[in-house]
Amino acid sequence: MRSSGIGGQAVIEGVMMKNKEQYAVAVRKPNNEVVIDKQEYHSISEKYTFLKLPILRGIVAFVESLSLGMKTLTFSAGFYEEDEAEKQDKLEKATSALFKDKAESVAMGITVIVAVLLAIGIFMVLPWFLTEKLAVIVKESWMQALVEGGLRLGIFILYVFCISLTKDIRRVYMYHGAEHKTINCVENGLELTIENVSKQSKEHRRCGTSFMLYVMIISIIFFMFIRVDNPALRILFRILLVPVIAGVSYEFIRFTGKYDNLFTKIISRPGMWMQALTTREPGIDMIEIAICSVEAVFDWKSYIAEVEREKEEKKSNRQLAPKVTIEEEKENKKQNKKKSASKSDPVAVAKVAPLKRADATTRRGAFFRDTPKPVKEKSDAETTMEEIIQEKEEKKKKESKRKNIHSRVAAVKKADKVRRPRQPVEELRRDSILEDAEKEDVEDEILSALDKFFE
Repeated sequence: MRSSGIGGQAVIEGVMMKNKEQYAVAVRKPNNEVVIDKQEYHSISEKYTFLKLPILRGIVAFVESLSLGMKTLTFSAGFYEEDEAEKQDKLEKATSALFKDKAESVAMGITVIVAVLLAIGIFMVLPWFLTEKLAVIVKESWMQALVEGGLRLGIFILYVFCISLTKDIRRVYMYHGAEHKTINCVENGLELTIENVSKQSKEHRRCGTSFMLYVMIISIIFFMFIRVDNPALRILFRILLVPVIAGVSYEFIRFTGKYDNLFTKIISRPGMWMQALTTREPGIDMIEIAICSVEAVFDWKSYIAEVEREKEEKKSNRQLAPKVTIEEEKENKKQNKKKSASKSDPVAVAKVAPLKRADATTRRGAFFRDTPKPVKEKSDAETTMEEIIQEKEEKKKKESKRKNIHSRVAAVKKADKVRRPRQPVEELRRDSILEDAEKEDVEDEILSALDKFFE
């Protein structure tokens, strides 16, 4: 599955989809009308490039996703708060008089801060407080950190399960499933139709639920190694390390979403299990809303065309590659085995006799082949002893032949000092002395000596 870069969020009776700097919120109003709000959101990391560094970019993404999520939730909730319109009008008048044009952004900032403080209090401070009460039973520091992490994880899962029992949150979870199904349909290279989207999985690796789960798990690892005796410093460390833990969790989710292999599937599986609590099977009307939101910010047709083109290129590359049948592959393996065996087998090596270049004086033509002698397989000790004896005998034979030739040449030189034709050479050839010497590769030396003698 190829990543499309689309991210999303379920809102009240709608879906928000974000692609790069653009995001769109599609909401179904009580009168069944679909409203799409498309805007741009520029990250602060575009202005300060150092914020794109690992860990820092995760902290920025965490804060900005909270801010954007609260903004889109407020937009969608505005269509379903008619009963409290009068109260809201008074509140809006008061905030607008105090903050003027920045009233909405200030309200969103306060909401985000309150939400973060509540999350820290429930999921960070409360588990630590409960662990302190159990300090009498659990005395080891690493065990206390492990118990604290287990309590934190248990509180988070219990919280998600309890809010899923309410009717409104259950519908939000259904829109959450529609969001995942729509993104999976696009990334699988399928046309964005209701039928195709309905067949997709409601799980996704880049989900915010997985992110929150890994925040809990990674915090256990952090707090197991960072221990402070002062209770006030413990609480302070837990608050200060929240952005760092969020940054590390972001890098983890980013890694699992970027690569598709067995390792990433295994480590992302706990997040998939957690999504079973935060996603539900959506209805057709919810899938329609998710499709509208994607089409507002993403050109899925060109994306699918690009995916198809890449698939065709891979197929063409495979077709251009030489095809090897199973029989040919087996035959090649046999030939390779024979070659490797012949290199290590002395019997097989002896069967191939080397070609030697014949000298002009031998009168034997251009090439000749030595007939190989049969080699018997023997033990290492026997072969080494025989080789030593054979080398000694060959050296003796060569030495005796050289002495015989030199003695005959010396006798001829003393007998007749006048230049004569090459009769001694022919006599030596006739007596097969030189012929034997040629086989021992001493022919050139003897012939040159004889030629110098008779000049």
